Amino acid sequence: MTGRTIAARRPSLFRRVVAEDSTVRRLDGLMLVAVAGLCVIGTLLVWSSTRTWAPGATGLVKKHLLNEVIGVVLCAIVTMIDHRAMRAYAPLVFLLSLVGLGLVITPLGATINGSHSWILLGGGFAVQPSEFAKVGLLLIMAMLLAQPAEGTDRPRGLDIVLAIIASAITMGLVMLQPDLGTAMVLAVIMAAGLVIAGVRKRLIAALAVVAGLGVFAVFYFEMLEPYQVARFTAFVDPSVDPRGVGYNSTQSMIAIGSGQLLGKGLLGGGQTTGRFVPEQHTDFIFTVAGEEFGFLGSVTVVLLLGVVLLRGLKIAKRCEDRFGTLVAGMIVCWFAFQAFINVGMTIGIMPITGLPLPFVSYGGTATFANLIGIGLLQAIRMRGQSFN
Repeated sequence: MTGRTIAARRPSLFRRVVAEDSTVRRLDGLMLVAVAGLCVIGTLLVWSSTRTWAPGATGLVKKHLLNEVIGVVLCAIVTMIDHRAMRAYAPLVFLLSLVGLGLVITPLGATINGSHSWILLGGGFAVQPSEFAKVGLLLIMAMLLAQPAEGTDRPRGLDIVLAIIASAITMGLVMLQPDLGTAMVLAVIMAAGLVIAGVRKRLIAALAVVAGLGVFAVFYFEMLEPYQVARFTAFVDPSVDPRGVGYNSTQSMIAIGSGQLLGKGLLGGGQTTGRFVPEQHTDFIFTVAGEEFGFLGSVTVVLLLGVVLLRGLKIAKRCEDRFGTLVAGMIVCWFAFQAFINVGMTIGIMPITGLPLPFVSYGGTATFANLIGIGLLQAIRMRGQSFN
């Protein structure tokens, strides 16, 4: 048999890609398109909000694109790993995340925007271990809660206790930085894991009471940093000091409102160009979308985020093993809560917490963590559910 005959019988690359048993066809294409759309929009908004002051006009955009490329590579690597094998490595990932959080509170840590959450790597790059802690926590919780007690569909009591302890340690290290916003996300991940695992409602209610008492203690004993107290004050009444603590909230709502229906066009936002809203390329990037793309553009961003969440919910629902269901469910709750808080704080319905908008805001470690989360969802879809 000649080489030409063998080549003729070998399926073409296109046919192998579109074949029913192809790995590519098992990916959630709609989710990937939505994530890609958010990344493209985010890149345009980062360019618009940094072009007048960033070094070389496109300095931060190039860095943001590099971060996205690295994030896509990480996403692809995670997608290729069987999510069931990740269960064995969950303790290692969790321990590494704790090491990173521990290094932050050593002399290696650095303070940026009032939060001692960073480790400087040099060359203008820094890593924020608390972002990776989200992935570490949800993996260890899924590992612990995936095994039900004999004769029941609920996790074992010891595993529940260990999951709560793991969450408490992680949140405690994050609060030492202090990073209240990330601690809130970790709390949501913990609560989501317990609910999805089927923990008894009485325990959930007891934990909610404990959390409420903790919040009361934080305010009563004045454990918050002054800038955190100022953020809550501005949320309650932005007009109390519009040039001080209420400045960010007031200016962000002005920027979003000025965009009206269709917006002022990319690069045409006066609030954005004049840098009236601080941190418009990170925490307040939704204000750039509101001003330059208008109501319709803002809704498009929200709809794309909704597509990611709905597809993630479908993956969690159809997954045929508890570990995959728990991981997917906690990732969806993480993305949903963070997106709600970010958008909410720009329109005045939530306090300012410093949480970036997933897939849109400028960032390195946050971008990596978000795309790793997408990789986990894709891995679960490819191997954790049937397509019959």
